[in-house]
Amino acid sequence: MMLDRNLKILVVSTEVVPFAKTGGLADVAGSLPKALTVMGNDTRIVLPRYRGISDVTTVTDFPVKVGNRTETCVVRKSSIEAKTETGGTKPVPVYFIDNYHYFDREGMYCFSDEAERFAFFSMAILEMLKKIDFQPDIIHCNDWQSGPIPLLLRERYGNDPFYSRMATVFTVHNLLYQGNYPKDCLGLLGLGNEYYKPDSLEFYGQISFIKAGLLYADVINTVSKRYAQEIQTPEYGEGFDGLLRKRSQDLYGIVNGINYHEFNPRTDPRIFRNYDSSSILDKYENKFGLQKEMDLPVRDLPVLGLISRLVDQKGLHLISESFNELMKEDLQFVVLGSGDKYYEEMFAGLRERYPHKMGLYLGFNGILAQRIYAGADMFIMPSKFEPCGLGQLISLRYGTIPVVRATGGLADTVTDYNPATSSGNGFSFELYDTQTMLKTIRRALRLYSEEPESWRRLVANAMDQDFSWNRSGAEYLELYDTAISKHTHMYRIA
Repeated sequence: MMLDRNLKILVVSTEVVPFAKTGGLADVAGSLPKALTVMGNDTRIVLPRYRGISDVTTVTDFPVKVGNRTETCVVRKSSIEAKTETGGTKPVPVYFIDNYHYFDREGMYCFSDEAERFAFFSMAILEMLKKIDFQPDIIHCNDWQSGPIPLLLRERYGNDPFYSRMATVFTVHNLLYQGNYPKDCLGLLGLGNEYYKPDSLEFYGQISFIKAGLLYADVINTVSKRYAQEIQTPEYGEGFDGLLRKRSQDLYGIVNGINYHEFNPRTDPRIFRNYDSSSILDKYENKFGLQKEMDLPVRDLPVLGLISRLVDQKGLHLISESFNELMKEDLQFVVLGSGDKYYEEMFAGLRERYPHKMGLYLGFNGILAQRIYAGADMFIMPSKFEPCGLGQLISLRYGTIPVVRATGGLADTVTDYNPATSSGNGFSFELYDTQTMLKTIRRALRLYSEEPESWRRLVANAMDQDFSWNRSGAEYLELYDTAISKHTHMYRIA
């Protein structure tokens, strides 16, 4: 049962749209707090102030001890606007942890002092709360960079009445990224060697920031129910499956949402022609516009879209191995993404080999991304693993049918089309195998070519799905209630 009162919530993230983004975490951290605010909660966000973030005001400053160093934290503030159902807006306060030594750099990640940077970040946030006189009921931490917060809150601040009622949620967006560092990094957090043991922060000869969150948070969640199950197995657990099985009663899964105001084919100004589920034929104008933009022949044939980080996790070698077979079909393939040099060169080579059947843009282009979501007929995601995935949610919103491997959030959100009942919203396959993927794509191609009325019903069904943050936000409120209950029970807080 949800709480019968509004909550004070602090969402901690290292990237937040529109201030800083490298991946889907930024979209989540920029959208979930809006939904929670519209639901009546006092929701605030905190992230580092990276170079290039401007239009902020200074709130306070204070010293933070990081190992043997004392660094100054300057807290700055801005806000983002949450749209209400009546068309109005509500401000969501955004705080920035500013320190020129740690964050005034080109880029956000991949520096040699990552442990020190995010130890400072975690400790500064907890010190900030007293300075700004904000006592959240929930601190919602995301990924390894904020993993130390649940640990520090319990071990260093647990006896302070100001902090004692604060419950923690730790969200794992991708368990592959862990924040593992040498043993002496314990000192950065003001912790002694007693934490360097297997039932604490030690992890294969190092200390692990993500393990701090997994061990000490009141509840853990991942961004899909399937992924919450998968990471309890050796195949997907990245070395933490045993710990996660032990904490299985505290482990939950909530599928991410998307911003239905931003991703709306009826109003999106970035696409060639607006449409909705009652005007699906107008979607074809977006296909023809996309073909022109990608310098492809303008024809009414199935267009497959791929928007992705070009990394092995995304199942790209399945596409590489099957591409020549795919090109025997009467279709076009459009790719947008960047990543590993190997895959960038691979797709560039395929574009040269099939110039009339393949379009390619290496890099990020937000307008082109929307035009692919609106203009393609199918959206390909054959991921090796996928904690949640946003691409399939956006493609459903735009009536572009996802073809996915049934893993993680893809399994939770895409239901395989059943021709006998006309149910389902996409096409999926379980086995991580080239021929299985090809067979699934061909099933989709046949339905498109041979049963146009069935295809249009499938498109309408996809567009009628609800993966908005309103739904996911309500689930997070339930999760926060659970975290508060567990925290209160553990510490016998009256």
